[in-house]
Amino acid sequence: MGVFELSLLLIVVMFAALALGLWIAFSLSLVALVALASKPAIPAAQVMATSLWSSSISWDLTALPMFIWMGEILFRSRLSENMFAGISPFVRRIPGRLAHVNVLGCAVFAAVSGSSAATTATVGKISLPELQKRGYDDRLAIGSLAGSGTLGLLIPPSIILIVYGAAVEESIARLFVAGVIPGLVLATLFMGYVALWALLNPGKMPPPDERTSWSHKLSAVRELLPVAMLILGVIGSIYGGIASPTEAAVVGVALSLVLARAQGALDWTRFKEGLMAATVTSCMIAFILAGADILTTAMGFTGLPRQLATWIGELGLSPMMLLAALTLLFIMLGCFLDGISMVVLTTAVIMPLVSAAGFDLVWFGIYLVIVVEMAQITPPVGFNLFVIQGLTGRDLFEIARATLPFFLLMAIMVIILAIFPDVALWLPRTMFAG
Repeated sequence: MGVFELSLLLIVVMFAALALGLWIAFSLSLVALVALASKPAIPAAQVMATSLWSSSISWDLTALPMFIWMGEILFRSRLSENMFAGISPFVRRIPGRLAHVNVLGCAVFAAVSGSSAATTATVGKISLPELQKRGYDDRLAIGSLAGSGTLGLLIPPSIILIVYGAAVEESIARLFVAGVIPGLVLATLFMGYVALWALLNPGKMPPPDERTSWSHKLSAVRELLPVAMLILGVIGSIYGGIASPTEAAVVGVALSLVLARAQGALDWTRFKEGLMAATVTSCMIAFILAGADILTTAMGFTGLPRQLATWIGELGLSPMMLLAALTLLFIMLGCFLDGISMVVLTTAVIMPLVSAAGFDLVWFGIYLVIVVEMAQITPPVGFNLFVIQGLTGRDLFEIARATLPFFLLMAIMVIILAIFPDVALWLPRTMFAG
């Protein structure tokens, strides 16, 4: 069977498996099995068993369940209420006022969660009712929440960055640190849009709030101190070289348990619920990664990635043209797949192209996460859209229209990252300086 015929067959098998509702891990393994069957001399069972074992013993992945558990603990605490109370006094005089709480709240929660869906749900269940009660425009409230919720993928600790780092064997600590500045820049773009919208649409904004006293602001700062300590304990320990991502994850879980207990939000039932939810999510991701590793190995035996890299190399695409093509590819995939599946599904094929184009793997990881963020608010399979639909009961495509400006801001962020790669690479370089 020729390369073209085999590629077409594998694509058909993959889409057929996904269309039939087969789990992502099983779909990946099935495609790998078909690929290996095209090479009768290769012992398919032995290859698949070896790949399954190697994917399950990666030390880098040990941080994954701990960060997921930390997010589950905080999801069940009163952290979102405290964040709303702590942030709101400082944004009342800025154009857009309390609409900025969505952006700032998501940025703060992203720094202690790592999950886009958890960030959106946790902040949204507090902010949306408050904004609606105070008369803020629904489209602005929903759009800013959906867009800002994706910051959970970029601002460390990020579950997607752990998955990407394990897949390409890149330093997770460097990836975490590389996500800080792009995450802050993206949050600034979101806040800038909210402020500009408020200035252009004064009739859709509620009357100004009363001026907040300094004593009220100081009281609000106290609400944010526990969150600040948690962020400092997790991210600060990684950046300072005190702890590895895995060790920082353990520190984060311990601090989260203490914080939840101090708030009176941790009892035995919630502890078990959080632990079980984290276990289920971790197993799901590990299962998908195992299927992806099997597919990666099978692709190596078929030679398809090498052939594809050679073919694209012969097209003479510049690195920027290749990046534009990959961006379109990921946006299309985002219409049908979740973020983690997109990363593990495409890594085997695109990484030879990325390496050949001379892209830094840390930089490419940040680019990839931003494009995956765009997919999180792309119908019909936009996870953040589903979360907000569950919170508001609105039509999915109505929510998608509200998020369109934030989708375009993410596209602008991709361009900024391509033109100024040091936005992502400067901080990792300082991390190990000296």
